[in-house]
Amino acid sequence: MQTLAQEGLIGMLSHLIFVIITWQVLQSLNFDELFRKHKVFEARILIIFITIAIGSTVSNFFLDFLQWAQQLIYLF
Repeated sequence: MQTLAQEGLIGMLSHLIFVIITWQVLQSLNFDELFRKHKVFEARILIIFITIAIGSTVSNFFLDFLQWAQQLIYLF
């Protein structure tokens, strides 16, 4: 049970960290030209959704990679 709880905590922290990193990276881009004027709220919501999608995808990649690395001991 403790291992399952640790994996859950690692997964949550990983997703949170990568979403924060993605948010910081996306803040450096200029999206003003892509959106219509007076649609600031919609633009921010879209950037939040893009941040969550990219951050969770990258986090899933690293979590999968970590799991695969741990399973390599069964190869030998």
